[in-house]
Amino acid sequence: MAHLEKPCRARMQAFLRMAQDWRDHGEDRYEHALRDFDAYLASIQRFEDPAQLPAHLVPGVVFCLVHDEEVVAGARLRFGLNAALQVKGGHIGYDVRPSSRRQGFGSLALQLTLREARRRGLERVLLTADTDNHASIRIIEKCGGTLSGGAACPESGKPISHYWIEVPR
Repeated sequence: MAHLEKPCRARMQAFLRMAQDWRDHGEDRYEHALRDFDAYLASIQRFEDPAQLPAHLVPGVVFCLVHDEEVVAGARLRFGLNAALQVKGGHIGYDVRPSSRRQGFGSLALQLTLREARRRGLERVLLTADTDNHASIRIIEKCGGTLSGGAACPESGKPISHYWIEVPR
């Protein structure tokens, strides 16, 4: 059974296989982990402690979705929003490694992250998705997301859709 856990040294090889999968598909999403896994762990651990963050950043936690001892997805839960996250990023972000797509891991990662959001006191969360990312939009809507508007990505100008989810009890 798949479950969320925080990235850790004990799961390093599985995490690096996931990161390499992204690289092999032309994405540098986890490049930092591939370069220096210990530094990557330290950087994501800092985000859990508001005292260690500059004022413009929002604390949160990073998870990986583990299935059959392999890391198949990543998820980020932010405990609040700043101006940038209100446009792109939201409270929750998730990604499924390219070789594990179309197996339900995106929905599962989001569902389990929503449980973590509730456990941490969040009652309503914002998710954003590129408007042309139909797979992500299907996942968000399947998990209760309601379209509330959108914006343009500050970097690319691409349209971004905004969804709110009432976090289930």
